[in-house]
Amino acid sequence: MLHTTVRRIAAPLTALVLAAALSSCGGDSGSSSTETKSITLWMYPVIGDQAASDAYWQKVEKDFEAANSGIDLKLEMQPWANREEKLAAAFSGKKGPDVLLMIPDQIPQYVTNGSLEPVDDVVTPDKDKFLPAAIPGLSVEGKVYGAPIYHTVTSTMYNKTILTKAGITTPPETWDEIKAAAPKIKAAGFSTLDYSASPEASLNLNFYPLLWQAGGKVFADDGKSVAFNQAPGLDALTFLKSLWDEGGIPKSALSNGNTVADSPLGKGQVAMAFTSTPADAGTVAKTWGAANIEIGTPLTGQKQVGFGLPGGLVLNAASENKDAAKKFMSFMIQPPQLEALSKASGFYTPRTDVKAPAADATAAKFADALQYAFPGEPNPAARQVNSLLGVEIQAVLTGKKQPQQALDDAAKQANDLLSRQR
Repeated sequence: MLHTTVRRIAAPLTALVLAAALSSCGGDSGSSSTETKSITLWMYPVIGDQAASDAYWQKVEKDFEAANSGIDLKLEMQPWANREEKLAAAFSGKKGPDVLLMIPDQIPQYVTNGSLEPVDDVVTPDKDKFLPAAIPGLSVEGKVYGAPIYHTVTSTMYNKTILTKAGITTPPETWDEIKAAAPKIKAAGFSTLDYSASPEASLNLNFYPLLWQAGGKVFADDGKSVAFNQAPGLDALTFLKSLWDEGGIPKSALSNGNTVADSPLGKGQVAMAFTSTPADAGTVAKTWGAANIEIGTPLTGQKQVGFGLPGGLVLNAASENKDAAKKFMSFMIQPPQLEALSKASGFYTPRTDVKAPAADATAAKFADALQYAFPGEPNPAARQVNSLLGVEIQAVLTGKKQPQQALDDAAKQANDLLSRQR
């Protein structure tokens, strides 16, 4: 049955929500094989429209139970608010749901503390049918921990009005083309590139794509140290700093936190953004006018790469009905469920053999960028490293440090952190 006791609410945790968090995993280890097995799914509001969400998950429940007699699927819709605290509380007591949704940067910490079970056997039969980033993004040390059910994507978005006023007929697609275009765009009275330099902003949506485009990495291959202070990292930060010094990035970037509404980009004062989402395109359409939006592919430095990640279902290691839970995960990654989820949510399908029709031409352009999507570099300390490096990048933009010094200072702090977590 579809459980609605926990809905999308932004209020603090109530006693009812906390009780749900600490409820035991579905199933009863003492039940006989002929009894109905119960599995619980914690799902989050990936489908923004409440009616569409209810309709989709009710159909999932009905179809799964019809195809798997003897398994009772209990869906509990959870809010994004206080998500991490609730997960930590559930896992620390070896409680919580059998199956739940996670994204790549959440998974490593729960693998490290033994809270998640590998699910290679769930995805292996269809492994070659997923986008390049889907399975790796949900894997840790060669083992798969998530079954992909949707995929996000970012790409380059241009304001055609600004480019025209600057006399630029072909949108810049490479770092060199951006550097060449910047003086013309400045002369026309605009900034060139949108950037989010607030220390609270996710580097997956600002500096890291530039690092990857330069051929660099955040972490060393073994995950025990960082690599962003090597030559590619210097190239990426120097590129960013040069644009900043030349007025190619709005000064408000220092407090911009990966948002579009009410930002210089949203107000039509910046020519392009390099980590835009389909939702961003919808936002700027209201100020630029839809006809003035052009979506390109991710930028090219030494490499062409953009950010985009899968959302996947993970298996609680404390589940008492792992086989039943895996049956549900296998059911969810099949084409009918993924196509319907893509249509309802607006996210892209993670499978290459499922072609959910794009809502419009803009969505289709973003779909073209999926082939370049990289899910980031999962590491238990990824979020802490993000914070450390973000502060140092801001120090470079404000002229307090040179690029190499800032990268080295961030690397020292990050490596100290990683050494303490071994």
